[in-house]
Amino acid sequence: MRPINMKNAILMTRLLLASVVAVAVLTATAYAAAPGITGPTFNLTAQQAYLSQPDGESVYSWGYGCDPAHPPTAYAPAAITTGFCNPMQVPGPTLIVTEGQTVTVNLLNGLPAAAGNTSILFPGFTVTATGGVAGLLAQEAAPAGSVTYTFTATTPGTRAYYSGTQQDLQIEMGLYGAIIVLPASIPAACAAGLPVNAAGNNAAAQAHWGEADFRLAPAAYDHPESCYDREYLFQFSEMDPNIHFQALAQVTAKAGCVAGAAGCSLNVPTEPYHPAYFMINGRSMPDDMDPNYAVEYPHQPYNGNPHMHPGEMVLLRIIGQGRWQHPFHEHANHVRILGRDGNLILSATNPATNLAGPAFFTTTTTPGLAMDGIFYYTGRGLNWDMYGHSSSSADPNGKLICTPDVNGYNTGAPTAINYFEWCQDHDKPLQVAPFGDVGSGGPVTLPDPNILTNGAWFGGSPYLGPDATLRATGCMPSGTLQSNSPNCGASGVTPPSGTIANNPSQEAGFAFMWHSHNEREITTNNIFPGGMMMMMLVDSREFGIDESK
Repeated sequence: MRPINMKNAILMTRLLLASVVAVAVLTATAYAAAPGITGPTFNLTAQQAYLSQPDGESVYSWGYGCDPAHPPTAYAPAAITTGFCNPMQVPGPTLIVTEGQTVTVNLLNGLPAAAGNTSILFPGFTVTATGGVAGLLAQEAAPAGSVTYTFTATTPGTRAYYSGTQQDLQIEMGLYGAIIVLPASIPAACAAGLPVNAAGNNAAAQAHWGEADFRLAPAAYDHPESCYDREYLFQFSEMDPNIHFQALAQVTAKAGCVAGAAGCSLNVPTEPYHPAYFMINGRSMPDDMDPNYAVEYPHQPYNGNPHMHPGEMVLLRIIGQGRWQHPFHEHANHVRILGRDGNLILSATNPATNLAGPAFFTTTTTPGLAMDGIFYYTGRGLNWDMYGHSSSSADPNGKLICTPDVNGYNTGAPTAINYFEWCQDHDKPLQVAPFGDVGSGGPVTLPDPNILTNGAWFGGSPYLGPDATLRATGCMPSGTLQSNSPNCGASGVTPPSGTIANNPSQEAGFAFMWHSHNEREITTNNIFPGGMMMMMLVDSREFGIDESK
């Protein structure tokens, strides 16, 4: 598949995809996962650098990174082989360890002398610190000095780490990151591969379509209800550039001063607070849809570009790293919360088999709080056949079979394009009267091509996969969906898949906008679109999701 410039496509269409599911033609390989470095020993440094923003601004910032004298020995997931870890990045390196391991983090303070001491807090763990100097909340590394933190990774899950020194300034400047603890034992139901009622079929589908496994583990916790197929880490934060500009001015003015000497310290006001940049993993939309480890973002290596197939269980690792709450809304389904800060939410009556986490319309991130949740999409509830079947025996693409399992999904044939189709909608036309309204045959009204100007992100076809439009050209039961043949008795024609940016024979899928429900937070310096926004891209099975690029 040839790649599409995601950024240009978004900027060209602006408001085209709002709060409803839209059909998109997406020829890009996927650029998302939960990448990081593996331990259990990590050598980090705190440094200064500049962060790129989509409005062209380079904002002076601080961040944790990898000590170049002791580079990481391994990156994860193993299928991603192009990783880098510079001495400064925002967020800091994602630290990946296994439950029960003794974790050692060596921190070297490479910040300007005037910035003073710095440190790291690891909430939820009992930490022993050696070296450094005593601080208010943690043992600190003085300028050019170091400190070592040691703790046991007691329970699985996602957690934040961040500075414990002058937090109103240092966290704002970018000193934060994530630590992921993988379960020491994988439940048998998860090891076999989802779904549980047809164990191993998702793994078989992945193998059939030539997809690599980009998970860090088959389960998020030591529990059979925490299985997943894909995972993504999202760290939400905001940035007030005025604070950063003042920090730069004072650091510049005090260049060369001796740490601890009179006048060799910063006095940067952090109130009033007026953030203008709202970021996911250190990037604002549309930059967050560019690849992980893209060379144009040397200090912002992680992206925010989730990608899935229907029926897959997608683990979302979510952390609030800023000062504000961010009500992030994932379109197409609620997110079922598994746990918070490494604490699995169990059923009071049957904790061994049942979880009790809520389903959230928005995953509101509280500063410092991490949560793990499951998102999935199957097309159930659309009330039309999103794979565009045809009942015609002359259908050159063949009639796709949908044999429901006990839950109503097509899970018996993992090699099928429509694996995990909701069979109740099988062979349902989108509309009996394609150019009518909902009342004349629904469930939706197709856009009038005389009114709508198709943009680069509007695929035209309401179907999943490039061949679906072709499959749907025949006569359908209870009327016709679309046809160029007068024998079908309808004049309406569903627009073909494909846009000005993509060949219709290439990948065609659904795009759901995921964004903050605080309207200002989907801007960059008050200009829309920007900020905390991305797309969940849902692809048909014949397209491999390659997260190694």
